[in-house]
Amino acid sequence: MSTAALPALAPVKQRVHWTERVAHVALALVAIALLAFLAAPLAAILQKSVQDNDGRFVALANFIAYARTPALLDSLWNSVWVSLLVTLITLPTAFGFAYALTRSRMRYKPLARTITLVPLLAPSLLSAISLIYWFGNKGVLKSWLQALGIEQIYGAPGIVLAEVFSTFPHALMILVTALAAADARLYEAAEALGTSARRRFFTITLPGAKYGLISAALVTFTLVVTDFGIPKVIGGNFNVLATDVFKLVIGQQDFSKGSVVALLLLAPAVLTFAVDHWVSRKQTAMLTARAVPYRPKRAALRDALMSAYCAAVCALILAMLGMAVFASFASFWPYNLKPSLRHYAMGLFDAEVGDAFVNSLQMAAGTALFGTLLVFAGAYLLEKTQRAQPLRSLLRLLAMLPMAVPGLVLGLGYIFFFNAPANPLNALYHTLALMTICTVVHFYTTGHLTAVTALKSLDPEFEAVSASLKVPFFKTFWRVTLPICTPALVDIARYFFINAMTTISAVVFLYAPETKVAAIAILNLDEAGEAGAAAAMAVLIAAANTVATLLFMLAGWWIDRRTQAWKQP
Repeated sequence: MSTAALPALAPVKQRVHWTERVAHVALALVAIALLAFLAAPLAAILQKSVQDNDGRFVALANFIAYARTPALLDSLWNSVWVSLLVTLITLPTAFGFAYALTRSRMRYKPLARTITLVPLLAPSLLSAISLIYWFGNKGVLKSWLQALGIEQIYGAPGIVLAEVFSTFPHALMILVTALAAADARLYEAAEALGTSARRRFFTITLPGAKYGLISAALVTFTLVVTDFGIPKVIGGNFNVLATDVFKLVIGQQDFSKGSVVALLLLAPAVLTFAVDHWVSRKQTAMLTARAVPYRPKRAALRDALMSAYCAAVCALILAMLGMAVFASFASFWPYNLKPSLRHYAMGLFDAEVGDAFVNSLQMAAGTALFGTLLVFAGAYLLEKTQRAQPLRSLLRLLAMLPMAVPGLVLGLGYIFFFNAPANPLNALYHTLALMTICTVVHFYTTGHLTAVTALKSLDPEFEAVSASLKVPFFKTFWRVTLPICTPALVDIARYFFINAMTTISAVVFLYAPETKVAAIAILNLDEAGEAGAAAAMAVLIAAANTVATLLFMLAGWWIDRRTQAWKQP
């Protein structure tokens, strides 16, 4: 019989297993959550910027009015030049410290590295409060400041110094990572050719770290231009964009112009994100499979200079923290320096910051728990399940977007979106739950990238074998993926907790009297002239974060023993 007479067979369509449909539903739920709590508030800001205060469409009238307001343009220029100056100071300072940690044989490196992490444990405004005690009107070293020709610490000088202290650890972490990736063979070849140390630095070290330097500069600039706490405490009459948003929205109730300023705040963050993404694509691997790890040789003079430099930087960091601790115990600055718990009692009981501190702990715990679960579930569904490509692309975009959104802008979007009476989610407004959600969304991207990094290190064969054996993806997740990635989950939870305790900008628009958190209470105490009580509460937050960090480290050690035994020889 002729084969031509046989009917053509229709292509066999592979059936989608029910477990994949469950995964797609879960993906959709994560995407809906990010659309509701990230994209929608940002869209509300954009909508409000082209409306007047009565809700009528006015196109670009608000932007034109802003451009014609000299005071607001001055704030824009102030934000730009202060951020540039802080970047120019922080970058070489952090690079020198990172170089000492990675390219010298100085002693006590772990101690020096630990001290530099101290600013991350406290609210950013702690540095501003400390500077007031050092150089303020009744400061210990005010005469030193005046000897340099600076009349007072309030304004640009205070903002610059406080921001350098606050952003230094962020720049240092990036630069340590950049300088740690070095191939010893390049240095050996250069040395064999008789290349001087100075030439090796400019032809090997600096080019190898250039992408790290660019990233550190962009991160520093963005952190400064979007920071609210430091300019609010020590800025005086020196206005910047972040304080303008607060004054326009809270003080003047001018939501339309506040939206315009919020979009201006969004611009440098989006630009930074775009440039950083472009830089990461251009970057080539510094370490190949044949690379030899670089180990610095002993050089007595260099090591001594590096030790002295790092000791000086650590001393400045400890002086900043130490002054806040000292002032928090001083009975009545500067007339009675006898130690007492007066400021702690005033803050916790008289000013009812104790309730705010409990709220902070609840919000931080909720952020650590639910943020970690959401981030890891979303990352797992993106990396380890199949199909539904359009949904995946949307979720990837939403997961990376928070990195480009300042907390102040996100908080303002939450006012416009959740305070609308027609919104079915309006009941969440002014609740601790919404503040927790806002904090999770604000810090979502870093947690997401950490989870993705951990998941990409796992062999895809786990899922392939499970699928071939008809094992549901959630069983593989529970029995294989989760135990292996538990250390990353602990790191994500710690990151969420510490940042939730110290954040100000993301929640400054969202609290009610009964849901006020400790970082906001510090701002209120400082505004009321109770700098000692404000310092005490800032020290309490730093202490709570230190204890939490130690507990997370203990939990990590216990979890490693229970789940990571397979890594041991």
